[in-house]
Amino acid sequence: MAEILLSPGVLARENDQSQVTSLPIQAGAALVGPTVKGKVGVPKLITTYSEYQAYFGTTFNSGSVTDAQTYTYFTSISAYNYFQNGGTSLIVTRVASGSYTPAVSQPISSSADIGSLNAFTLETLSDGEIMNSIGPEDAQGVLASGSKDNLRWEIVSPNTSSGTFGLLIRRGDDRTNNKTVLETWTNLSLDPNSSNYVARIIGDQTLTTRNAGTADIYLQPSGSYRNSSRYVRVSNVALTTVDYLDSNGDVRINAYTSSIPIAQSGAFENATGNIGGNNKYYQDITNTNSQGLVGANYTDVFNLLANRDEYRYNIISAPGLINAFAGHSTVLSTLITNIENRGDAIAPIDLVGYGSSIGAVTSQAASRDTSYAAAYWPWLQTTDPDSGKNVWVPASTMIPGVYANNDRIAEAWFAPAGINRGGLGQVIQAERKLINADRDTLYQGKVNPIATFPNTGVVVFGQKTLQKQASALDRVNVRRLLIELKGYISQVADNLVFEQNTTATRNQFLAQVNPYLESVQQRQGLFAFRVVMDDSNNTPDVIDRNELRGGIYLQPTKTAEFVYLDFNILPTGVTFA
Repeated sequence: MAEILLSPGVLARENDQSQVTSLPIQAGAALVGPTVKGKVGVPKLITTYSEYQAYFGTTFNSGSVTDAQTYTYFTSISAYNYFQNGGTSLIVTRVASGSYTPAVSQPISSSADIGSLNAFTLETLSDGEIMNSIGPEDAQGVLASGSKDNLRWEIVSPNTSSGTFGLLIRRGDDRTNNKTVLETWTNLSLDPNSSNYVARIIGDQTLTTRNAGTADIYLQPSGSYRNSSRYVRVSNVALTTVDYLDSNGDVRINAYTSSIPIAQSGAFENATGNIGGNNKYYQDITNTNSQGLVGANYTDVFNLLANRDEYRYNIISAPGLINAFAGHSTVLSTLITNIENRGDAIAPIDLVGYGSSIGAVTSQAASRDTSYAAAYWPWLQTTDPDSGKNVWVPASTMIPGVYANNDRIAEAWFAPAGINRGGLGQVIQAERKLINADRDTLYQGKVNPIATFPNTGVVVFGQKTLQKQASALDRVNVRRLLIELKGYISQVADNLVFEQNTTATRNQFLAQVNPYLESVQQRQGLFAFRVVMDDSNNTPDVIDRNELRGGIYLQPTKTAEFVYLDFNILPTGVTFA
């Protein structure tokens, strides 16, 4: 983790003084992976699973023409499970292999005969060939390529007197006499000086990836207006009607009337990027084909999400990446390094593929040493919410939901494990029922076992991080406590940057932080704490260097993971004190 400041800012540092030598003992998450649709490589904030379905899609067909199968990505299953367990916000980033571009609207004609120019052009916010809805309409007005995942558009109520028109965004698989309207935009104009200018109302912004392939990757916005539509943006207005009406409300230039689009409907075309067939899914994923991807496909997204100022989350998961797979381990190292530098998130990761041995699991765990990641095993079977099929998924698919449930019924610093908070209600069965000796071996090897108990079901039964050194930070609940505290206190400290380095400023900080830590203590997060920001650590030479120092000392509460019950059999006649 970075330990110095080279530009003005706040550095939240940790000094782990809790090493032990005896027994081992939220506002959102980030999800990275392939999806059916959506903008490739652009993080999207999602607050419900229905919103996820609308933007990222659900099921898809992959395979040969004669043997097509319906699949769902781990990403969708994880998002569903997260929201089902009380998660409130999720940053989802689509990963894809190859070049993906959006679809554009077929010509939106006006009554003017102006060569091949359209009145204006729409572009889908999602990438990939799945967005192409072109094709002839049948007698019912159904597009040959229309589907639940793509779109069609319709111009309604054109009015040359006012220079306005309406726009409908329809689902690609609807029909003329039974329309499925996703969005309705009324009183639109081609006049850039008007408050109802089509680009201003719908939005025309797009994000372009810059410095791809480097750690300095970022998204560059272009366009004048933020997107209000959830499905399309205006990519071009060819026939602008500047100051369409004069001060009397009359058409200023009669020729403008022929620029207004006529009533019509159309589809979208020319998108590129195909999911493709013959990929490996569920328990069949491999190092060279994990849902159609390889590990390197994730690198740019992980580096993009490393930007702490732009993206805030406390959990990040990428189900489908396996530490034991060649090429996956490297990109997981990138992920872990990035969140260690951020200092505000934890990553549940998967160590091995389906059908692996306990020895292989612990061997992979031994190759990692970080308190910012935790490993869970074995694989789990769950019902895909969209296809209804029972499928096998790696544990990291379900773990964000466990964390969300833990935070819903308790606090981030409680252990997301055990019968009370570690239950996996959406899981049908584990790949393997672990006996007590198996769980002992896994836990000693830094792997959190997922146990199966009669009358209870499948339960997360461990909460170790992948840190090798025995300390308070080798437990998930303590790591998440530090994430929670650093997140809040760093936000308070942000307000101190460029303020006067005086006693009044320090007292302002203490007046906010001490009550907060007291509340955490009352909510069983801390045994004790102390905050020091005074003359003892802000000496004249420190002040002269334009530094403000604070010392925060914490004693995290520990969890009862090893319960010993002594049953003592006494002879008759013994008196109990």
